[in-house]
Order: sequence, then structure tokens, then C-alpha cells
Amino acid sequence: MSQRIVVDPITRIEGHLRVEVVVDDNNVVTEAYSGATLWRGIETILKGRDPRDAGFMTQRICGVCTFSHYRTGIEAVENALGIEPPLNAKLTRTLMNSALFIHDHPVHFYQLHGVDFVDVVSALSADPKKASEEAFKWCEYPYACGADQLKLVQDKVKGFVAKGALGPFANAYWGHPTYHLTPEQNLIALSHYLEALRIQRTAAQALAIFGGKQPHPQSLTVGGVTCIMDLQDPARLGEYLTKVNEVSDFIHRAYYPDLVMAGKAYAKEPSVLGDLGTVNLMTYKDFQTGANEFLFDGGIIMGGDISKVYEIDESKITEEATRAWYKNPAPLHPYDGETEPNFTGLKAEKTLNAKGEMEDSMVFDQNGKYSWIKAPRYDGKPMQVGPLANIVVNYAKGNKVVVEAVDQFLKDTGLPLPAVLSTLGRTACRMLEAKIISESIGKTLNNLISNLKVDDTTCAPYVIDTKKEYKGRAILNVPRGVLSHWCRIKNGVIENWQAVVPSTWNASPKDAKGQRGSYEESLVGMKIADLKQPLEIIRKIHSYDPCIACAVHVMDTKGNELSEYKVNPNFC
Repeated sequence: MSQRIVVDPITRIEGHLRVEVVVDDNNVVTEAYSGATLWRGIETILKGRDPRDAGFMTQRICGVCTFSHYRTGIEAVENALGIEPPLNAKLTRTLMNSALFIHDHPVHFYQLHGVDFVDVVSALSADPKKASEEAFKWCEYPYACGADQLKLVQDKVKGFVAKGALGPFANAYWGHPTYHLTPEQNLIALSHYLEALRIQRTAAQALAIFGGKQPHPQSLTVGGVTCIMDLQDPARLGEYLTKVNEVSDFIHRAYYPDLVMAGKAYAKEPSVLGDLGTVNLMTYKDFQTGANEFLFDGGIIMGGDISKVYEIDESKITEEATRAWYKNPAPLHPYDGETEPNFTGLKAEKTLNAKGEMEDSMVFDQNGKYSWIKAPRYDGKPMQVGPLANIVVNYAKGNKVVVEAVDQFLKDTGLPLPAVLSTLGRTACRMLEAKIISESIGKTLNNLISNLKVDDTTCAPYVIDTKKEYKGRAILNVPRGVLSHWCRIKNGVIENWQAVVPSTWNASPKDAKGQRGSYEESLVGMKIADLKQPLEIIRKIHSYDPCIACAVHVMDTKGNELSEYKVNPNFC
């Protein structure tokens, strides 16, 4: 007899996400539902605003991806008005974006996703001396892995346990049969977890050098950047380079070897392999490093066939709401997007609780609407975006730096190329993206300095004809994948604005044809070892680095209360 398992909320993510799966008698997932359970509003706020305000408001879509939405909001207006920022501005934006990526990816692995692979409690039984020796198997100069430091880390966590206060490590599925690192390997990763807390501060400071602050930087404007004094100060440029080099060192000596170690350990774990999710991959050209140079190229792979890469046709992008809580179900291009709510609620059904008992619950409507996230589609097909899509598309296109990084990782782990198309590969590609970006920063900075010597322009003039109508968009590749903002401008103010974000693509509900989004697709066919401890579900979902606050943004501009929702964080 089939059973429904509900995981709500999915923790260690940005926003509110609920996942429900149906399993058969063998604990194999036969159907999955991914739904955002909380909504918010930004796009409607922008209506009637001066276009120059857009970036400052869109960055409030999320508390994590602030620079991503800030830059996209600015560049959508530039595209609409035909404003071309000077090269100095473009390269400065790349340096800020680089700091964001090398901040975001390590934090995702260590603070949000890594404990899906690392059994922290197991680390408490490790031999610190053996763990230190183990670290040298994965890196010539391992990071924070001396026997004394590892013992200090171990004793610190043991102190938490003795007090019954595991803090961020509490209420997890420690001892789960799908954990595969040894106690010593777990201790190495635990040490890096604590180091990552410090390193993320340094990365944030690097972005703030040009942004004024982080999160919510303030130095971008329609036409360019405003941080001219920082760009003309050698000390500030040197400070930026020092900080990103410190973060890069952590990426090369901790993040990379930890993923090689995990790749070896999980090479035969079925719950993280052979689960690409949506087999259609999309990424966008980004990371300008010089006048006509970009670190990553864009394109589309259909059906998982890496022998062919297609160029993106923006006219084929739509969003529909057949299974989302909005009124108009039609597939609309983002320029014409609508966000009128239509909450139809949940349905009563018995589900399995954390104690292994059946109980009455309110669950998603299997045949109706079940998410505040719409369903974006490309030419009617679901797409997967993110580091996996970016790395695989660029590998397929023969991008030299990507090919070298992927081939070296596969050599170091002994994994075959198809292993990249999986949860394990998705996690590794995020690390590879951070590594490649960290190695490109010096080139971008040198090109900026060289250009500043002959041209100190940092901003193009803002020109708008209030009698004309404009439309424009910005499509970028941000830490979680392809992000696009689409705007219409009329009478000198914003008439319509739509954001189609990475987690909308990946976390989308089913569409009118019953096609699943990538979260749902990656879960179907997976066997769960223990229905009371569905670690496999959480591990897969975390590999996408969900940002649900970005994916749902609607509001009533009159301030009326539309509905009231209560979320019980203790319910699982």
C-alpha cells in the first residue's frame, strides 16, 4: 500500500518549502510534490516607480541573493533604455559578483548542505591524529587539519553534547545508513565547517569594499557604478585582492579536497547518483573578465544529450500556473506575466509522522494547485538551472577552464563523467564553479586596473523619453542559476515587472502537461532507507540550494489581509 511522507518545512534553506512524496511498499518514491507555502511581494511594489529605484527594491526580494537581484534589476532597466555602462562599471560588477559566488557556495556546502554528507556525531569518536594524517590524502597542504586543532574542534563539540546543546547540529539524522564518511573524515569536514563561518565574513567584506555594505550593497546605479573613490584608491583594490585570496585559499585547501573525499566515499551510494532531475539544462553567458571576454558561456542542453548545445531563444520562455495558487493558468511570457492569487488550500489525508504512525494531516491537493511558485517553461519544457547546468553546458561547449577543472576532479575522485549528472555532481559542480571563479578574479582585477589608467569613466548618463514606451530584461547566471528580470516602462515609470528566478525553474510544480520540476523529478524512483528519517529527500533538495523567498513574490497593494497562514516548525 502506498504511503505519503511529508517533510515540512525543509530546513537550512532560504524561505518556506514543503515536500511530499508517495512511496510504495518497497519505500521507493513513485510521485513527488514540491510546494512553496509562504508568499511575499516585490514586483507589484515597483509599479509606478522611477526605473532607477528598481534595483534597490528588487534586491529586497531575498536576504541572501541581494546583489544578484540588485544587479539584475539595474541591468533590466539599462537594457530597456538602451544604456551601455562603461567597461570599468562592468568589470567592477564582475568583481562584486565574484565575491558573492565565493561567499555563497562555501556557505551552502558547509552550513546548509554539507551535514547531509557529514555525520557530525560520528566525528566525536574520531582519532584526531589519524584524522590529520587522513587530511594529507586529499590535499598537499590541508586547511586547519593539525591534530591539535582537530582535537580542539572535537572537544568543543563534545562540550555541546555534554550540555545537551548540539545547537545547529541538533535534530538531525545522525547514524543514518546512507552516511559514508569515516569518523576521521567527518572530523576533517567538521573543522572546515567551523572555519567556513569565519571565511564567509571575509568574503562579505570583499564585496562591501565596492558595494558599501553587504548584504544590500548600494553602489550600482542605472548606467554604471558609484564607487569611483574606491576604484581610484590602490589600498582599497589591494584590500579586495587580499580578502578574495584568503577565501580562494580556503576553497582550494578545504572545499575542493572535501568534495574529492566525499566523491570517493559516495561513489556507490544510489541515493546521490543517477538522479539528474530535469534532463534539460540551461545557463547564461556571464562573468565578463575583459573588454570582450567572459568566463562562462550560455546555452541549452535538451534531453541530457551533451553532444548538442543550443542557443537560448528568449521568446520561448513562459510561466504558467496550472498547479500554482494564481488565477490565470495560461503560459505567459514574462513581459506579460500576471500574479493574481487564487489560494485553494490543502486537503485532509492520513500521512506517516516522524514516529512511524499514521495520522490525520492536511496535504497538497494531488490533482489541483499546491504551490506559490509558478512553472516556468522553455518551449513548453521544464529546465534545470544552477551550477550543474552551468558547468555541464560549458563542458559540452569546450570551455577550456571548465573542461580542465571537471577532468581533474573526475581524475581525483575516480568518478566517471555521467556521475556529474546527479545530486553528488550537482554539489561538486557548485564547488567547481567557486574554484573557477576564484581563479579568474586576478585577471578581472588586472584588466580593470589597466583600463582605469586610460579611462576613468564609471557611469553612463541616464536618458529617458517619458513619451515613449520601453521594455527590457536582464538575464544573468547567479549562484543558484539563471535569473531574469523583465520590465515595461511607460510615461517614465515602471508599468510591469516580473522576476523569473532559479528556484522558480527548479522548484516548479507540475504544469498542464503533468511535467515535473527538477526537485520533483530528482526524487521519483529513489528508495528511502528509513521512512522515519528521510535524509535522502533533504539531501537531494539541498543540492539545489533552494531560495524560495526569491521564487514567490506577490502582494495586495492596498494592504488588505488576503489570507492567514500558520507554519509549525516542529512538524515533520
